[in-house]
Formats: sequence, structure tokens, C-alpha cells
Amino acid sequence: SMAAAGAAEVAQALSRPLSCLQEPDCGRAARLRALEAIRAEVQERPLSGAVVQEVFGAQLVRPLARCLAGDAAERCRELALQLLCHGLSHGDRPGEALPVLLPALAQRLCPPQGFEPSEELRLGLVQLLSLLLRRCGASVAPYLTDVIRVLQATLLDHYAEVRRESCRCAVACAQAMPEHFHLQSESLIKPLMQTISHQHYRVRVDVIQATGAVIQFGNGKSVDDVLSHLAQRLFDEIPKVRHAVTTVIGEWLLHLRDRYSYFHKLIPLLLGSFTDEIPENTKLAWTYWEKIGLQWEKENEDDLKDKMDFSVSPSHYPKGVTRPGLGCRELVSRNLSKILPGLCHDITDWVESTRIKASQLLYTLLLHAEDHITQHMELLLRTLYQACLDEESDVVKNCVKAAELIGTFVSPKVSLRLITSAFGKTPKPSCIMVLTAVIRGSPKEILQPHLTDLGNTLSQAGVCQRSEEVFYMEQLLCCVQALIDVCQEDCKEISLQLMKVLVTIMAIPCSQHLKEKVNYELNILFMTCQLQGMLQDPDLPCSWLGWLGGRKTSPLTRSLIHSLLLTCTVGLVALLHLKKTLFYILSVSLSLSHEPLFCFLIFGFRLFPSYLETVIKDILAPNLQWHAGRTAAAIRTTAVSCLWALIHCEMLSPKEILKVKDGLMPQIIATMDEDSKIARLMACRIVGVFLKVCGRQFDEDKFTNTYTEVLKRLDDASCDVRLAAAHTLTNWFKCLKDSDVKSAMESHIEFLYQELLIHLDDPDQNIQNAVLEVLKEGSVLHPELLVREIEGVVHKHRMPVYCDQLLHHIQSAKGSA
Repeated sequence: SMAAAGAAEVAQALSRPLSCLQEPDCGRAARLRALEAIRAEVQERPLSGAVVQEVFGAQLVRPLARCLAGDAAERCRELALQLLCHGLSHGDRPGEALPVLLPALAQRLCPPQGFEPSEELRLGLVQLLSLLLRRCGASVAPYLTDVIRVLQATLLDHYAEVRRESCRCAVACAQAMPEHFHLQSESLIKPLMQTISHQHYRVRVDVIQATGAVIQFGNGKSVDDVLSHLAQRLFDEIPKVRHAVTTVIGEWLLHLRDRYSYFHKLIPLLLGSFTDEIPENTKLAWTYWEKIGLQWEKENEDDLKDKMDFSVSPSHYPKGVTRPGLGCRELVSRNLSKILPGLCHDITDWVESTRIKASQLLYTLLLHAEDHITQHMELLLRTLYQACLDEESDVVKNCVKAAELIGTFVSPKVSLRLITSAFGKTPKPSCIMVLTAVIRGSPKEILQPHLTDLGNTLSQAGVCQRSEEVFYMEQLLCCVQALIDVCQEDCKEISLQLMKVLVTIMAIPCSQHLKEKVNYELNILFMTCQLQGMLQDPDLPCSWLGWLGGRKTSPLTRSLIHSLLLTCTVGLVALLHLKKTLFYILSVSLSLSHEPLFCFLIFGFRLFPSYLETVIKDILAPNLQWHAGRTAAAIRTTAVSCLWALIHCEMLSPKEILKVKDGLMPQIIATMDEDSKIARLMACRIVGVFLKVCGRQFDEDKFTNTYTEVLKRLDDASCDVRLAAAHTLTNWFKCLKDSDVKSAMESHIEFLYQELLIHLDDPDQNIQNAVLEVLKEGSVLHPELLVREIEGVVHKHRMPVYCDQLLHHIQSAKGSA
């Protein structure tokens, strides 16, 4: 009764302004005064909720709604709005106003009937709608069509704040009457998606939150219509926008009625937030994901019973990574076949940011899928081969990490077979890159049975010599590094194959910048093998060098042997005393280089002098045999140079020379007729040393054969060779002087005198002097004969001064005798 009395009192006070408002010809100023009077009575007096309800319901709602919908004066509409908001906020039964207010709102906000020109008033009208929804709840259901029509218009309003309030209103509508809302919720999806990329980030956040509620309480099928838009917002530069997407997706995965149908579409979006640059967003995604996994575990407890009871953690797992829970792993594994094709397409998308995001997600998915990766290997590898060639380094880095997980979780019997089969076609650098990552991710003991196949594949000419492209060679080196790092001492069994790959890389001209790394890996390989019993297996380094010995001579091969021997093998010999290695090094170097490794030979054979005779007979002598072709000639040149190096460094004692000279003399004499100047020079010098050491024991035939060939060298085009020939003939005369066959050689000596006198006029003065010394040495044998020969040529000789010197020398020798 008190409420009725109060209401009657207020109604009496309002009768005059209300009648003014209802007069058709009431002017703007009069309407304003009337509204101000109403406000003074209703809003500025402390009235109870019952009184407010009584006054509004009976007297004010209709005239105020009319004013709101059609008054020409903006201030009048504004006052009417304020009064309505007050009445709805403070009245006891706001639902009674719905039949009047909702049509009025629709009339003012929905085209084509009318459009509120004032931004602030449009905002106020939407706020009024929100107030109605909050206060009236399910009572608004009969008017849902009007509400949806209003929101469809206001969600696209030009004023950002109207859009934001419309989003909040949509959330309130969804929560107020979910049973009815789902019938019409799809009508809001289009305007929401038209607003989701609004320039103001706060609008985008509100739209995302509204979308979450509209679908959660509405029709779940709308997920398909919004997914691409939400996915795009994960690339939003504003962290709060990405945070909103993560929250919405997380809530759907927990509470959406049809979530099981959409797991394969929603999971990638949530897991995509794991790599957000803002830690808060990452943590949010992980928190949701753990809850989702645990909830799924509970819902599928019977199905997972065996896995829960008997699951064993993998013995090999990526360092520093926490293993996701069983529910999370199962969710990914069961949906991977639906997620992977689209993801693999995105990894090769033309938009860089999409490729980066997709590659990050690939790693996360594979970490969850574990051994379930196996059934998707062909698609995965095809994608990785392409993605590892991406110009964006982040994509490559993420794909390499993903490939390492293949090594961790997939049996190498499967993964290596598939990868190496790709080598059968033209191997790309990316194939090698993926193989390297798989090796790095694999446990050592699981790789061990496959090492031989791996080594053989990598060392095939079609793989390690396929390309001289720098990037390809870099990847090949990385692959060998990975094998050595992971398998360590197990690499002994493929050391030859790895050595082939490494020295091939080092010998390619374009990869000179890799030489230090290759040398390092070679030394690691050698030291690894040494620690694993190389002392007991001296054939191992021989097999390394034997491979090189079987190659055709070429700049590449020469580069291989040079780098290999000088960087590694000398050290091995010193460390391990592998005597057999020396023979291989020598025989291989003979076939590969015009310049013998003098320092190596001296160093090596001083360690093992007892092996010299074997080396000379078994290695040098066979290589001195004449064979047609430039390669054979180069080998003979190197062999004779090696022999001279041993003699010159006095590593062959006179006693050892005596042992080998019979086998070598015919070949050395034949070598004096070689095309190579070095071969002829070395041969002349060696014959001179042989004469010096054992010439006194020569028979008549050996003396004859020797001087005949040496004399020819006095006509050589090279001054050095002519000089060496002259020195050798000096030794020949010295030997003959003390020999038992001296008397039988008189006719040969006479012929020599004649020839030497002709060579006294050689264009080179050094050779003239050398020939003079030869004649002086030889004059001791038959001086009268020489004098006769001199007198026969002195009158026509171009160098009579030498003839005079020679005659004087003979006279002096006679006098002293």
C-alpha cells in the first residue's frame, strides 16, 4: 500500500509533463522541459524499486519509448534514454517493458526504418539493450529476432565503441537464453567476422570474445565459418588479441558440445600459441592444453586403461623438453592424419609468417605424436625436403628440429630407408640436411646396425661427388659431423667411407673455406679409430690410402692425397707406428703427385729403416717399369724422384745400394731417356752415385751401357741434365781407372775422348768447365791417345783455350808421374 501511495504521489506530479509530451504540437523546448521535470521527479528522488516499477510500467515506458524512437531533438532522445536506463536498473520487473522497448530499439537502430545519427546515442541504445538482456535474461526469448536484427546492424557500426558494446551485448544474449539462442546464433557470425579485423585492437579482442560465446552457447557448426579468421588473428601484432584467440579456442576445446568433431581443427590453433613471443600467452596455451588433456583422459578412461597401466617413458627423449601428458599425446596422435596434410601445405605457403608458424607447429605436433609419426613419414619427408630449402632461416631451423624428432621416435629401419631412397634420384642439399637432423636426433645404439649402409650411401660418387655447389658440400660435411658426434667410436667400421666423403669435400675448389672443419673432422675420425684399437688393426689406414690409390690421376685426386697425408696420416704414423701405412702412402703418392712427399718419407723411414729394401724392391722398382701414357710417365718421374730423395738424404747406405743396384740399374739407365726433365736429371744423378759406390765391380758390358746412355745426355736440352751427365761421366772414369776391364775398354775410351772434345764448345760455360773436368779425369787412362785426339781438332776448335789447358794438364800429370 505504501508503494501504491508513493506511486500515486509521483504519478500526480508527472501528469502535467506527460500530457505535454503527448500533445502533437508540443515544441522542442516544451518537450525538453517536460523530460527534465520527469527526471527531477523520478531520477533525483530516492524512490523504492516497487515505486519506480509502478511509475515506469504504468506511465513512463510508452511515452519515453516513443520519444526515443521518433523525437527529432537529440537532447530529448538522450534524456528519454537516461530515464529508461534508470527505470530498468531500479525497477523490480524490467521484463514488463520488453514489448514496448525492443520494437523501439529495432526501429531506431535497424535500417531501413531509421538510423540514429548520434554516435553517443547509438552507443547508449546498445547499452540499453545489454541492460535489458542482463536484467531480463530468458524473458527476452520471444524478442530474440529483434535482438539479432539490432546486433547485425550495430556490429558493423562506424563507431568503434558501438561495435565493442554490441560484442558485449552478443555475449549477454548468448548467456541469457542458450536454449533459444542456438537457433539464431549463425546470423551473428557474418557481421562478427566482418568486424574481426577492425583497425582498433580493442574491437578485435571484443569480437573474438563474442565469437567464442556465440558459438559456445549457439550453433557449434559455425566453428567452420570462423576458424580461418581466428587463425589469422594468431598472427596479430597485438599480444592481447592473440591472448583472446587462445582463450576462446581453449574454452571451446573444454566446453563446446560438439568439441570431439572439431578437435582436429581446434588443436592446431591452440598448439600454435605454444610459440607465442609473449610468455603469458604461451603459459595460457599450455595451461588450457594440460586441462584439455586431463579432461579427455577422464572421458576416455576405459579406452586408455592399458596405456595408463603399462606405458613406459621413452629411454631417449629431447633434452630440456617436458613430455606432454598421455591425454595430450593421444589427442594429437588420433587427429594427426587430419591435421598434417593442411599443415604441410601451409609450410610451403607463399606467405612467410604462415610458413614460420606452420613449421613451429610441426615440431610441437611431432613431439606429441612420438612413434605415431611413422605412418606419416612419406608426406613428412616430402614436406621437409622442400621446407629445408626455404630462404627464411626460421623455417629451416624449425624443420630441422622436427626432423630430429623423427630420429628420436621413428625406427631408423624406416626413416633411413626412406631418406636414402631419395638419394637414388638426384640428391638435394635438403635431403642431406634432413638425414643429418635424423642422425642427430637418433640414439647411438639404435643407429649402430645401420652405419654401414649409411657410410656406403654417403660415399657413393653419385652422392659425395654429385655437385660442386657450396651449400651441398656444407650439408655433406654437417652429415659426417653428425655421424661422428653421435656414433663416436662406432664410426670405426665406416671410417673409410667417411674419409672418402671428407677428403672429397676438401678437394672441391668451391669448398676451400671448409678445409679447417674437414681437417678437424678427419683428425677426430682418426683419433676415434685410434682409441678403438687401431694399433691392433694396421690395415685400416692402408685401406683409406688404398682407395685413393685406385683413383685415376686428376687434380681432385692429387688434392685429396696431399691434404690427407699432410694433415693427418703423418701424425698417425708417429703416434701408432703403423709401418704398413708408409708403404701405402708411398705407393699412393707415386700415382698422384709429381712432387714426392720428401719430408714424410724421411720422417717415416727414419722410424723404420729396416723396411727400405722392401719399399725399393716392392714399390719403387715396379713403378720404374716403362708403360705407355702420360700417367705412367708421371708415376716413373715420381718414383725416380723418391729414389733420389732416399739416396740424397743418405738413408741408403753403400751396403744397401749394393743390395738393390742390380735390380734398379737397367731401369734407371732407361729413365735417362724420359720426356720429363726431372726424371732424366734424377736418373743421371742416381747413376753417378751407383758408379761411385760400386762402379769398380762393373763388368765391360755395364761400363759400356752406362757411358753410352750418359753421353747422350750431353746433348740434352736442359743445362741441368747436361751438367749432371758430365758429373756422372767423371765418376765413370774414376771407376774405370781402378777396374780390371780398363785395358779392354780402350776403343770405347777413344770414342769418349772424341765426343767429349766436341762438347767442350757447349754454349753454357758451366758445362764447358764440367766437360773439361771430365777430360782431365779421363786423361789419366790413355794420355797419348787424348793428346793425339786434341791435336787432330785444335786447329778447328771454337774453344782452343780449353784444348791448351787440357794439354798443359796432361804434361803436368806426366811430369809429376
